[in-house]
Amino acid sequence: MNTGERGSAANKAQEAEAARDELREALAGVDVVLPSLGVDLVSLTSDYLSPLVELGCCRADVACKLAAALRKCAQ
Repeated sequence: MNTGERGSAANKAQEAEAARDELREALAGVDVVLPSLGVDLVSLTSDYLSPLVELGCCRADVACKLAAALRKCAQ
């Protein structure tokens, strides 16, 4: 791996981590916590995929709380 590829991989990781952190902060603002929120490692190693944020699993009550927050914002 050359220096440009390492820089690109680091940029992809930073971009995905920043997006994850921004989403975590916004969700916390509406009292929603997704415990599995993270960066998808496979997408970071791909030459073809953009970095992905993995939302993961959550309890049913958290999913309902998230749906309610989205509905409120859509009004």
